[in-house]
Amino acid sequence: MKAIVSQLPPAHDGDDRVLATSRAVIQFDGVSAFVPVPVPPARYAEELGGSLRDWLGRESEAELPTVPAVEHGHPPARTRRVDRRPHPRGQPHRPARRRAHRRPAERTRPRTRPALPPAARRRLRIRRRPSHDPARTPDPASSPPRPGRRLLDRRGRPRRRAPRPRAPLSSRDVPWAALATDGACKPMRHLGLDDWPRLATMDEDAIHRLLVRREDWERHSDPAAQQLPRAQCHDDKGLVMLRRPGTMSTTT
Repeated sequence: MKAIVSQLPPAHDGDDRVLATSRAVIQFDGVSAFVPVPVPPARYAEELGGSLRDWLGRESEAELPTVPAVEHGHPPARTRRVDRRPHPRGQPHRPARRRAHRRPAERTRPRTRPALPPAARRRLRIRRRPSHDPARTPDPASSPPRPGRRLLDRRGRPRRRAPRPRAPLSSRDVPWAALATDGACKPMRHLGLDDWPRLATMDEDAIHRLLVRREDWERHSDPAAQQLPRAQCHDDKGLVMLRRPGTMSTTT
């Protein structure tokens, strides 16, 4: 598949990184360091990405599902996503978007434990739902589940742990795929511009102009983050469109 990469700011000025091999594309959404961290996100992404790229080069016959087993050290953030052959799998906040022939565009978000510690999650839920105190119900995160162990849903009813989503598709049935960082995806979703089938037909210049317009909107239309709450005025924006040559026409 052909990969069209657009980043704002350019990779050498931001924390996001995109690396490609003959059979894989790796995207890092660098987390802005609001507090001192031992390793800058950009450096961590470069070193880990280089290790993964070298590993994929050495293990040319290895299956991509084994990639998460590679030692990843101590990352600045705990979120990662691995889309493989294509089996969407990953952590919260990294939904996978894909399109298959004869199927509508799909969006998969894995059911995994959030990165916040239990106490912080409890305080956040109390602020969002002041009439409900989640401390009254057991927290499954307080003790990791064992095989066959039953958990509780939001109403306290027993349920079995949901498996990680696996949607095996033949690469022949996937004409395109999209990778987007939060900085690119959130304003596009807010403005109703996340039409992924249309974006899959855009060329590199059109995708870059789209990211520039989103940053202009943040700067001039919502500088105080009143319409779209966010931690900073601009987050690094990265968008990777992968498509199989000859499967669709290109627009500018």
